[in-house]
Formats: sequence, structure tokens, C-alpha cells
Amino acid sequence: MTTPPGAPVPPVKLTADPVAGRLSGSNGRYEKHLADLNGIYRDAAAYDRLLAADDGAPVYWVEASETEDGPGGLITGISVLEPGRVGDEFFMTRGHLHARADRSEVYTCLAGQGVMLLETVDGRSEAIEMSVGDTVYVPGHWVHRSVNVGSTRFVTMFIYPADAGQDYGLIHDAGGMKNLVVSSGDGWTTRANTDHEGYRA
Repeated sequence: MTTPPGAPVPPVKLTADPVAGRLSGSNGRYEKHLADLNGIYRDAAAYDRLLAADDGAPVYWVEASETEDGPGGLITGISVLEPGRVGDEFFMTRGHLHARADRSEVYTCLAGQGVMLLETVDGRSEAIEMSVGDTVYVPGHWVHRSVNVGSTRFVTMFIYPADAGQDYGLIHDAGGMKNLVVSSGDGWTTRANTDHEGYRA
């Protein structure tokens, strides 16, 4: 049913199933496979070995609901990231800065254990661990990426303005993010990325 011009948009009910990694009521989905992530991991040899044995299943996907366009609308969805490592780096999303850089985003952990890796173009960096029930508010002007540091799927629900957009090229052009999330004993730590060349202004 089409909403008449100027009429209020009908409410939308969404139901997250973290176990299945699904969001019923959503109207959009995209998947990323290991083959799509060439260049985001620093250990190219480890990536090539993993890719050679890859079964083609998605390593992460997003299901989202976009109901209203423009600055008043919100996009709500879930991000599902499988566990794994490429060398000593944990599986992660591509990461992005919003195309409208001042737009914020909220993430809540529904399942698993992960890290929200955040950086600003002027050099600040944060790595915030998340487990079920934790919420991270990502202010505008922060580059952000989800990293799965657990042994099961890391599932988050996110909400951000519909006009925010994403700039994925910023990280690629900088040689990756300033810091990497890597394994350390039974846990994780961050390590400087020697390939990072700084973000463009």
C-alpha cells in the first residue's frame, strides 16, 4: 500500500533473530564473501590461503529496514559477522565513515563478542569491547568497524539517519585503519597498522 503524499508513514515492526542472523520485517539485505574483502586484511599470504579453501559462504551480512528517506528517517538493521581470523587479525567488516560525516550511529550487541574499532581522521582511536546487551554510541566524524573476537557469530543491531550514507573508500585509501584488532593469547589486543598512511582531510 502506498502512503499518500504528506501522510504519516505507517509504523514498522521488526523482529531480530540473532541465532538465525535474520531480521524479519526488513526490506534490504547485502552479503559480503571472503572474496569481496581482498585488501582489508594486512596478511595477504594468509588471506590467499584462506581464500583457496573458502566454501563461498558469506562471512558477514546486513539486513535492514529503510522506511523514510531524508534527514527525518532512520535505517534500522542487524549486522551478522561470522567468527574467524586471517593470520592474527579477527574477521571484521569493511568499516566506514558516513558520507555525511556528522551523522551518528548506535550499535547494540545481540549475540557473541566483538569490538567496535573507532578512529577519527585527526588520529584519535578507540577499541570498545561489546558483549550481549552492550550499546555503543558512535558520534559523527568517527570511522568505525565491527570486529568479531569471539568463537560464535557477532550480531549487532544498528540505527542511523537515512541520509547518512557510507564512505568505504576512506579506509582503503588510507592503507587500512590506524590500528588492527589481533589475537593475543586467549583474547585480543590492538596493534599499530604499519600500512596506515593517514586519512584524507
